[in-house]
Amino acid sequence: MSKNKPTTKRILLKLSGEALMGQADYGISAEVVERLAAEIKALIESGVQVALVVGGGNIFRGVGLAGRGMDRVTGDQMGMLATVINALGLQDAIEHAGMTARVMSAIRINQVCEDYIRRRAIRHLEKGRVVIFAAGTGNPFFTTDSAASLRAVEINADLMLKATKVDGIYSADPMRDSSAKRYTHLTYDEVIDQRLSVMDTTAIVLCRDNGMPLRVFDINRAGDLARIVAGDDVGTLVDNDTTRSNG
Repeated sequence: MSKNKPTTKRILLKLSGEALMGQADYGISAEVVERLAAEIKALIESGVQVALVVGGGNIFRGVGLAGRGMDRVTGDQMGMLATVINALGLQDAIEHAGMTARVMSAIRINQVCEDYIRRRAIRHLEKGRVVIFAAGTGNPFFTTDSAASLRAVEINADLMLKATKVDGIYSADPMRDSSAKRYTHLTYDEVIDQRLSVMDTTAIVLCRDNGMPLRVFDINRAGDLARIVAGDDVGTLVDNDTTRSNG
């Protein structure tokens, strides 16, 4: 972990469901969530307020089944429930690490978690609790990336972090194209115009229109979270600054 003092007060971290699988083909890896919990604990102890949005692709993908005939709304609702399962798993790991966590769902499921209420979420953060936003936006046809952008804006986060399996944004898939170029900085419009596979366009536009800086980084590199909040130039930064190089 960086020894520098954090320069960021409040972050929203977007985790895909796939990021929780580790090397498995399905479900939640205990090793992965324990490592994430340890890194989040270090941030909390340094004074950073942490909110999470988690996807559900490790359990269920509504879009996939919709393409094979399932009603899209039903599929998306099933996907929302998958994110609640992941959120509860993260909550358990975070609490085992000695922190307090709250799962807040965009759909009503009161016996297992709280309803999402913006002011209550901010209050939890101010008290040093980790807040995990589940069930996306609560609406079909919206991705959890869009939910992350929305929640980041709503809670007045200083920075939104998108956790991926590679160390930033590339011109092409670096797993398939060895000549793919990694960017250190991009504007939102460059991401949209070049159709870079970062997040869906709705999520990027939400960030752009509300001036929410986005940093894309490799979740599997231990310590990068701490380095980011300390101000280090890790991964790829996306914002409205047109004066910086996108090298």
